[in-house]
Amino acid sequence: MNADAQGRKRNKVVTIPPNVEISYKNGLKFLARIQKADGTFSEDARSGRGYSSQPGITGICVLAFLAHGEDPEFGPYAKVIKKGINSILKQQKSTGYIGSSMYNHGFATLALAEAYGMIEDDRLAGAIKKSVALLIKSQESNSKGGWRYTPEDNSADSTVAGCQLVALLAARNAGIPVPDKNIDLAVKYMESCRASNGGYGYTSKSNPRTTLTAIGSLCMSLAKKKNGKGFKASTKFLEKRIEDNGEYLFYHQYYMAQALFHADEEIWKRWNDRNSAIMTSAQAGNGSWNDNRLGSSGATGFALLSMALNYRFLPIYEK
Repeated sequence: MNADAQGRKRNKVVTIPPNVEISYKNGLKFLARIQKADGTFSEDARSGRGYSSQPGITGICVLAFLAHGEDPEFGPYAKVIKKGINSILKQQKSTGYIGSSMYNHGFATLALAEAYGMIEDDRLAGAIKKSVALLIKSQESNSKGGWRYTPEDNSADSTVAGCQLVALLAARNAGIPVPDKNIDLAVKYMESCRASNGGYGYTSKSNPRTTLTAIGSLCMSLAKKKNGKGFKASTKFLEKRIEDNGEYLFYHQYYMAQALFHADEEIWKRWNDRNSAIMTSAQAGNGSWNDNRLGSSGATGFALLSMALNYRFLPIYEK
């Protein structure tokens, strides 16, 4: 299986494990089934503490479709993808801010950037530019050179900052101008959270954790900062914890998939076999996954994306 029905090519010839393909298709069917008229994805408005209707979760769900090679202009999920994108665009404020938290802004911006070039929508470039401008303004007023929960926050942490840095790198990869100085500043902040053993802490080098290290390692890969002892130490840190499921399983596996794939594909293959078994066995009969924090839509989106490196359609997955 080298290309989708519309002929979009993968980066390389890959063989998709049958259990992954079945699981992934069932997950997409579930998301399409629960999508609301406004483009958000929510089986129950109460699920996931209200996260389900937020633009960050909508972005994650849209990315799950694009990562499988679904075409936003043709095919069975074209309307689903476009409705999701339209929902994100409608929730962008005049300031460029999307949603009510920087997590929302980062994941929503990432979805817009990955969709740009695939969707015939003149609004996309302008929306991404506004998102990037918001990120730059927020970063340049932040004493840490990073980001935290709101654009005005003067503190930073490696989870929020990593999310925004990935969004900026995806935007630049899509052809939207992002100054090198802002990428370098964000990389410098992330490196300030990296301990000598390669592990990343939350707001400093102390108490490094696997999920945080996966986020940090992914940022370094995408920013083309893979040379040096620090990155190699992070890869070893992650390899030693390949069976760690993190504090939040679906969020953790989403970042581990990307971090290991970009760092060392052989390590990723070992991890991927394990993750595929975990995800396929945890999937409900209706095609969903569930999490008390993320709800069924968020958990399903992140779970699918943890398996999406088997397909390698998204530009962000390019090495």
